[in-house]
Order: sequence, then C-alpha cells, then structure tokens
Amino acid sequence: MNPKVDEYLGKVKKWQDELVRLREIVLDCQLVEELKWKVPCYTFNGKNIVLIHAFKEYCALLFMKGSLLNDSKNILFQQTDNVQSGRQIRFTNIQDIIDLEADLKAYIFEAIEVEKAGLKIEYKKTEDFEMPEEFQIVLNENQAVKSAFEALTPGRQKGYLLHFSGAKQSATRCSRIENSIDRILKGKGLNDCTCGLSRRMPNCDGSHKQLNNH
Repeated sequence: MNPKVDEYLGKVKKWQDELVRLREIVLDCQLVEELKWKVPCYTFNGKNIVLIHAFKEYCALLFMKGSLLNDSKNILFQQTDNVQSGRQIRFTNIQDIIDLEADLKAYIFEAIEVEKAGLKIEYKKTEDFEMPEEFQIVLNENQAVKSAFEALTPGRQKGYLLHFSGAKQSATRCSRIENSIDRILKGKGLNDCTCGLSRRMPNCDGSHKQLNNH
C-alpha cells in the first residue's frame, strides 16, 4: 500500500467505503500502487493499468486501455464519444462492488494480459476528425495560422478540432476559433499554460488566475 493513497482516501468526502473496497480488489491482483493525476493508479511493469476515480454521481475503475478489453459482462462505459482508449466500470454503492468482485478481478487480469502482449490503441489521425468549415476558411486565408496549426502535435490539433466542432451554431464555432488563434500562433494546445506559472507544465493548472488578482 502506498501512503500517498492512504492520504488521498483519508481526504475523500464521498464514496470512501467504495473506494477502499476497490483498492483492496485491485491490490489483490498484484499491481503496484501509485498516485498519479491526483488519484490512485495501479501499474504493471511501469505501465498504467487502471485508476480509481471518485465523481459526483458515481465512483469508478478506469481501465487505461479499456477499449481493448473483451467486456464479456457489458459493464464498461465510454465517458464520451471522443474517448478512444479509456473505459469505466461505474458504481453507486458498495454492494455492487462486492457482487462484481470476481468479474472485476477478471477484467483487471485481462488488462494486464493486454499490456503483456504489447497491444496498442489505434488512435484516430488528425484527418479523421471533422474539420469545421469556419476553421478551414481561416486556414485557407491565413498562412501563419495554417503553418502554426500544422506544427502542433497531433494531440493538440485534435483538441482544437473537437473544441471547434463541438459547438452547434456557426457563430459559436467562429467565436471559439477567434479566441484560439493567439494560442495556436504561440504553439500552445487548448489546455496548455500560457502564463508560465503552472506547476503542471505544459498543462494549465489555473495559476493564471493569480495575475487577475493584482
């Protein structure tokens, strides 16, 4: 048991009993316990296998390569249509966890075998994502933005395309695009830090709010 996870569980205000039970089940599968992304993470040979998450309406096991699991019990959830890899098993009471313990262990052992086999997720390429017409016009008319966008990593490109195309109205898409141009020109992703204060570089952790208080 990792003392950092002990500390995490001691601070959790909801789902504490459920999280403790999930922890016992995962540890029984001989995984290494760590704290990553501020939540309990369980690894095999240094590879992330499963996380324990607490949300407002449920707690969950999140399998990092859940899309590769067989899901024979049909209990895996895809958080959103854009999540390509991770899959959740959700719980709203401890009895569900107790009833599913054997199945949970089977899923965990399958996830370990997936990692042992070196199986990889076939992620969508940037060109597989919808290109909003409004953004295509910007790229066609502004070579600087086009060059800067093409220089971004595929993950950052996808983040912008999903952000833009997620708006239903053209006016909203145009507004999102306009508000993102400066970030793109700076080579920053949608969630990258631009103030230089973040402790989670390159990701933004909200430290920029300090600047607004002065």
